Amino acid sequence: MLQDILMLAAFFILRIGVPLLLVVGIGYSLLQRFYGVKLDFSPKFVTGVGLVFALWALAAIVLILRFTGGLGQATSLSDQFPLGLWIGFDVMAGAMLGGGAFVLAGLVYVFGIEHYRPILRSTILTAFLGYSLLIVALLIDVGRPQNILLARPVYYINIHSVLWEVAICVLCYTTVLALEFAPALFERLRWKRAWQITHKITLPLVIVGILLSTMHQSSLGSLWLIAPGKLNDLWYTPWLPVFFWISAIAVGLAMVTVESNLSARAFKRGLENDLLASLAKACGVLLAVYAIFKIADVVWRGKAALLTAPTLQTGLFWIELGLCAIVPAILLSQPKIRAHSNALFAAAVLVVCGGILNRLNVSIFGLWSYTGQVYFPSWMEIVLTAALFTFGAAAFVVLARKLPVFPKEREVELETVPVEG
Repeated sequence: MLQDILMLAAFFILRIGVPLLLVVGIGYSLLQRFYGVKLDFSPKFVTGVGLVFALWALAAIVLILRFTGGLGQATSLSDQFPLGLWIGFDVMAGAMLGGGAFVLAGLVYVFGIEHYRPILRSTILTAFLGYSLLIVALLIDVGRPQNILLARPVYYINIHSVLWEVAICVLCYTTVLALEFAPALFERLRWKRAWQITHKITLPLVIVGILLSTMHQSSLGSLWLIAPGKLNDLWYTPWLPVFFWISAIAVGLAMVTVESNLSARAFKRGLENDLLASLAKACGVLLAVYAIFKIADVVWRGKAALLTAPTLQTGLFWIELGLCAIVPAILLSQPKIRAHSNALFAAAVLVVCGGILNRLNVSIFGLWSYTGQVYFPSWMEIVLTAALFTFGAAAFVVLARKLPVFPKEREVELETVPVEG
């Protein structure tokens, strides 16, 4: 009975609520354009906020269905294909998109390159939100989430398990990111003594964070080494952990550019184009090295024929590597491209899309050559993934407005932070 009611609510939102929001948005636009009616909020804002809330309502329904009826009630997963979108995108791609945090933190705190400090805190915030939502996604996807809530990986140690290593590293690294971002909260609360304590332990935290991130980024690739003959040979290789680590760094740097551009537009602030240009140059070099080694690895393993085979996997491979790695590497090697903010943003978006496609190729599409197309995500999986993504974006906006995330705000706050009692 409960499931029937929830499904009716979901279809009401999809078939009535969402179309109604679109009609209201179009109506507002027409009133503003042809009749000069001035509104307190723009039509795009009203429609966008309405659609996001509708998406979150659907996601809440999906969550109830998943936890009351099991994974089979909300997903297209099966014993033959037990890992899908929630692992491929929410977990594997989510961890990769936060890769810029440990790189920038290392450059600033370990190597003392203060040049990058203005974009460090927003990058750490992006990574912290990404890893927090990654943990939420794991709780949703794991068959017995109570085992994570009871911290079983902490008490039942299995040093021979890659999954155990990933779980511990993600848990510890999320804690490290929270501590690295804590000074922003202490500045807003004017807790100078707490700020001083966290500032003193920042360097060891960063070193631990680099170690943890390196471990779990590569270990996510190690998970797929148990699937020889199942994962397509374009992606299956003993070097998969190394490729995962290199791509996480390259995509993480590109994500810094994407986040900085979007936040600059949203908050009407200046763009640190000189900093992003230098990061983009390093990203281009990494992409070139990554592409060369990927193709060399396929040839070295005697699978060169797959590079020209007329298959879906070959097409996806060249979109991932050619369009989203080789092309951006060429573009980012050009000073004119790096100096143009819109061109730099477009190249970074290509890199991010290529990284996401790589994780989906490994976790979903690359397995189709063995299993056949036995899995495609259900609409509920897509809705919940989109809800997590939009919730992370909304949380970033709220925290960036309430806390001193960007440089000018930090300077003002530090000048007025009193010493506690």
